[in-house]
Amino acid sequence: MSSQKSAGPGSGSRHTDSKVESLRFGPAGWMYKDWDGTVYPRPKPPWFDQLRYISEFFDTVEINSSYYGPPLGKSAGSWCEGWKTTRISDSQPTLEAVHPRAVLQCPWSFRHTEPNREWLGDVVRTFSLYPLVVEVRHESWLVPEFLRTLEEDGVGFVNIDQPLYHDSIGPTAHLTSHVGYFRVHGRNYKDWFRAKAPVEQRYNYLYRVDELTPWADRAREIASDPTTGEAYVITKQPLQGESGCQRPHVEGYGHRGAVNCPSTPFTRPIGTFCRISPSLRTNLRVVPHLH
Repeated sequence: MSSQKSAGPGSGSRHTDSKVESLRFGPAGWMYKDWDGTVYPRPKPPWFDQLRYISEFFDTVEINSSYYGPPLGKSAGSWCEGWKTTRISDSQPTLEAVHPRAVLQCPWSFRHTEPNREWLGDVVRTFSLYPLVVEVRHESWLVPEFLRTLEEDGVGFVNIDQPLYHDSIGPTAHLTSHVGYFRVHGRNYKDWFRAKAPVEQRYNYLYRVDELTPWADRAREIASDPTTGEAYVITKQPLQGESGCQRPHVEGYGHRGAVNCPSTPFTRPIGTFCRISPSLRTNLRVVPHLH
């Protein structure tokens, strides 16, 4: 097992290890009304399947609706059916199994206390049959004892980017299991802790390339570790689906091949939707919207 890694603002050197290719990128959820007309056509054809469409451009996706309630078996079954085709080249489709990973997300108010450690331990034991990763947001959890416990239990640590208020966890690149995990929440300081801010507004932030570059380094560092079995980078959704724009910034930075990004002829051109940096356009392959 890898030792825990730390990451400063610069995040180390750039790796060329072939294991970097196993990095999976995707959005946190896919069912958003404000995606209609930008990510998805408006109106949608009767046969249109949102998840199947998203799977053409991303190799993973978080089911974040379970944060609000357990999904129905029928819904989960339809999601598995929708997430089937992944393109490994321009013309060769292949079937890929669905790999569920459970994310235990704790709010900033969840501090490192003995009762909270006991509660979290109970949850981990309850779901021990599943590959788990834990997201904590308060810096009190960044102590060697907690990281060792995660490693001993085979639980992954979620490295997050978030607005850095007092006692918020800053940039990290910890690896405590065979699963490397990153969640990029945005830096919307104005609305992050605003009591009346809608959830979608709280995460409404479109990164600049220079803000994502250190995170690309960290993700590639974790993916290159010999003990890493798989690594994920999940972006939260700015309004109108612009989290999809983050993938070329992060993935194109590390890959020499092309990166898929949806075009949206129904509404606005790819340049407006993805806001791709000119330095990354050579790594961008525009995939036509479904007809």
